[in-house]
Amino acid sequence: MSNIWLINGTVITGYLSQEKCCIYVEDGQIGDVISLKRFQEKKIPADALVYDVKGAWITPGFIDSHIHGFGGFGTEDGKKESILGMSEKLAGYGVTSFCPTVYSNTPEAMLSSIIAIVEAKGEETGATILGIHLEGPFISVKRLGAQNKEGCSPVDMELMDKLFQAGKGLITNMTVAPELKGMRELALYCLKKGITLQAGHTDAAYENMVEGMQAGILHSTHFFNAMSRLHHRNPGAVGAIMIHPEMSCEIIADGEHVHPELLRLLMRDKPVSKVVLVTDALKPTEQEHGPFKANHEEVELVDNVFKKKNGVLAGSCLTMIRGIENLVSWGVPIEQAVQMAGSNPARILGNPKLGNLVPGSDADITVFDKQFNVLVTIAKGRILKNLIS
Repeated sequence: MSNIWLINGTVITGYLSQEKCCIYVEDGQIGDVISLKRFQEKKIPADALVYDVKGAWITPGFIDSHIHGFGGFGTEDGKKESILGMSEKLAGYGVTSFCPTVYSNTPEAMLSSIIAIVEAKGEETGATILGIHLEGPFISVKRLGAQNKEGCSPVDMELMDKLFQAGKGLITNMTVAPELKGMRELALYCLKKGITLQAGHTDAAYENMVEGMQAGILHSTHFFNAMSRLHHRNPGAVGAIMIHPEMSCEIIADGEHVHPELLRLLMRDKPVSKVVLVTDALKPTEQEHGPFKANHEEVELVDNVFKKKNGVLAGSCLTMIRGIENLVSWGVPIEQAVQMAGSNPARILGNPKLGNLVPGSDADITVFDKQFNVLVTIAKGRILKNLIS
C-alpha cells in the first residue's frame, strides 16, 4: 500500500476547513494534516505518491447509509455481484462506504438480499460495505411509500432473529414504525445487538414517538417522507423529530423529496450534528441505458426522481456529491454539508474512525473541485478514482 500526499487543498477535517493544507496517508490511515508551507519544508520519500489538488476540497469520504441500488445494480437482485457492482460504481461519485439497503419484502426475498451483502463483504473493489440497512419489515401499512405491502409485518421476534442470524452481525441500522405492538421488545433486542433503529414508514402519534425514543429509537428515515405529519393537536413523527434535539434524521437533498425551505426550517431548529445526508437511490440511478427497474417494477425518471407507471414516487436518483452541491446552493455552509455526508452518519452508526480527517483515522477521502466534480476517491488508503495527474 503506497504512501500518499494530497497537497495544496482546502481540507475539511470533518467540521472545520483550512486552505493550503496537505494530508498524508500512510498504511491506510491518516498520518498527518499539515500546512502547505510545512510540507514544502519536509523531505518527502522518493517513492511517495504526491498529488497537487490545486485548491480543491479534500474531505472525509462520503458515507451513504441509505441506498438501494446504483448504476443498474440493486440489493433486490439478491446477488453478490450486484452488491459488488454498487461498490465499484459508487467509488466514482466520492462514496467510500455505504449501507446497502434492503426493501421490506417477503422473508425469503429479504434473506436473499442479506445473504448477498454478507457474501460481498470483504470482496469490494470500490466503496466499502459499512453494514446492512433493513428498511422494514416492521413498518406501517399506512405509510408504505414505495415499499411492498406484502413485505410489511407485525413485530415478529422469530423473524427478526432469522434476519439477524443471516446478517452475521452486519446489520447496522433498521427502519421501524415505533407504534407497532411489540416494538419495545424489538428495540431492546436491537440495542443489545448494536443495531441503530430509525423511525420511518410510520403513522406514529407523538406519544408513540416519545415511547420509541425512551426505548432507544433516536434516528429517523428520510425525514418528512412516509411519516405522520405535523398537526396542532398531534405533532406526529415530524413534530417529534423537530421538537426533540436528541432525535437525528436523514435528509434526501434532491429538492423533490423535501422542499429547500423546509430544509432551512429544519436547520434552524435541529443541531447540524443530527442531520444525515442520504440518497435513498434506486437501482437505475446513473444507469446509462434502460429499461429502468427498481424493486422489480419499471420506473420512469420524471423531474429528477423515479416514479412508477401510476405516478407514485418510487425513489431518488440522487448522488451524494449532488446532494452536497444542492445543500450548498440552498445556503448550507459547505463544512456543514460535508459533515452531514461524513462525520454525522459515522458517529450515529458508531464508527469513530470514519467521517473525519485526523491522524489515526481511516484514510477514507474524497477530493472534489469547486464545480463539485469528484477528482479523487480513496478508501482505506486505496486509490479508487484519480483524475489528477
